[in-house]
Amino acid sequence: MDIVYIKELQIQTVIGIYDWEREIRQTVSIDLDMATDIRSAAATEDISNTLDYKAVSKRLIAFVEAAEFLLIETMAEELAAIVLAEFPVSWLRLRLGKPGAVTGARDVGVIIERGQRPDHLPLA
Repeated sequence: MDIVYIKELQIQTVIGIYDWEREIRQTVSIDLDMATDIRSAAATEDISNTLDYKAVSKRLIAFVEAAEFLLIETMAEELAAIVLAEFPVSWLRLRLGKPGAVTGARDVGVIIERGQRPDHLPLA
């Protein structure tokens, strides 16, 4: 199995539990590793034979920009469900960060894995 990835996809959204957070848009940052098979695309050079990372990115951007969540945990679960349901992905590792949420820390967040982990992948 191969990995298609997206790193540091930054999106503005309403996220947080505090009243002031419900009134502003904040940046979330997404890293996504997705297990798929790229051999057919490599052989044909046809994008329809691979996982289109631009299509994945556009779908996640549209969803996150329109969404409002209290917890990043909930957003992470929803994002993982979308990718697994709508794209040819058997496993994913998603890191969802909320930069600047904790004074003194560059970023905080969650990392989740969903789907069937390929045997050859190391634990992160």
